[in-house]
Amino acid sequence: MSSKRAQLGIIFLTILIDMIGFGIVIPVLPIYAETFHASAVQNGLLVAAFSFAQFFAAPFWGKLSDRVGRKPVLFISILGTAVGFLLMGFAGSLLMLFVARIIDGVAGGNIGTAQAYVADISTKEERAKAMGLIGAAFGLGFVFGPAIGGVMSKLFGIHSPFLLAAAMALVNAVLILTILPESLPKERRGRQKQASIFEVFRHSNGRVYAMVTATYFCLITGFSMMTTIYALFLFHRFDLDVLHTGALLAMVGLIGAVIQGGLIGRLVKRFGEARLATAGAVILSLSLFALPLASGLGTLILYSAGIAVGNSLLMPTLMGVASRSVDQNWQGRALGLLQSAGSLARWIGPALAGLLLSMDVGRARELYARSPLWAGAALVGFSILLTLFLPREMRDSVAATEPSTT
Repeated sequence: MSSKRAQLGIIFLTILIDMIGFGIVIPVLPIYAETFHASAVQNGLLVAAFSFAQFFAAPFWGKLSDRVGRKPVLFISILGTAVGFLLMGFAGSLLMLFVARIIDGVAGGNIGTAQAYVADISTKEERAKAMGLIGAAFGLGFVFGPAIGGVMSKLFGIHSPFLLAAAMALVNAVLILTILPESLPKERRGRQKQASIFEVFRHSNGRVYAMVTATYFCLITGFSMMTTIYALFLFHRFDLDVLHTGALLAMVGLIGAVIQGGLIGRLVKRFGEARLATAGAVILSLSLFALPLASGLGTLILYSAGIAVGNSLLMPTLMGVASRSVDQNWQGRALGLLQSAGSLARWIGPALAGLLLSMDVGRARELYARSPLWAGAALVGFSILLTLFLPREMRDSVAATEPSTT
């Protein structure tokens, strides 16, 4: 396979399967765990186990991919995903379910490696557009994952979604092994075997990379706080059931897929990565702030769409800025470390959201979930300030910075 488009297609499929698998467990896993008599606390720890494991695994996979290449890391980690889902599907105890979630979390740390693969085969000018393709996979995964989980468990039993996810991962592993070429040339591998993962700051524009990492952490923490309590917010404030919640989440995912998969490249060319990141942070922060103020279905849909738009503008542009700020030989480590920061945020955000939500329980109906949503808006608002300090050249449009050919 020599076509860049085909290579991106396989990477797109890799991320899509990861995200479908992640989405599948959202409606199914808590109920499945209760069949093993899991308490509410154990259920929460089960959800957190994935991000906890991913936090430690993401930089490891990125470092390993810089040393041995992207293809073997993607292949091995996706096999790990298949094993994790198989164990979930055939789990005979709560302990086995925890083990399966940890294995899946470790394997799921490969997203930074997939992003590094995209960075390897794209130019700096194409970087944000290519990262947008990964963002589209995220969006579609969150659209189809929960839907597949709900339908499969109802038709074929609660074990079936996990077995389907395992089969999809195995197919993806075969595709990677047989038709995906390596993106990292041999001469660029293994040059930093003994270096600490934090050496990435010495092989990058350290200030820019630090700014992007801090922005990414604030963004993911705030966004995960919203996703944690979104269904409860809809139920207690608007009496919307799981079906309506799924429909709204599908809308959010589709907006993300359209923007990140089709529009982001043109927007970056016109406005520049940093300006787009700032605009996305502003829209996301304002939408999170406005969400608990929604007075009806119309404003609820409007603010939810605003959240989707803001997040979709911010995520791929941050990935593009991070990638452009790091030396070519350190892409795997840099994006793996960034993914690790995101995993830590997905671990902290839900816990913080639950704590703040408890402050709103028992208060007036219109105040329900205001505390966690406004805290999330404040975190994203802080990221606005961080994006304003990104270099000027990343604020200019690609067209304006390209050399003239006339």
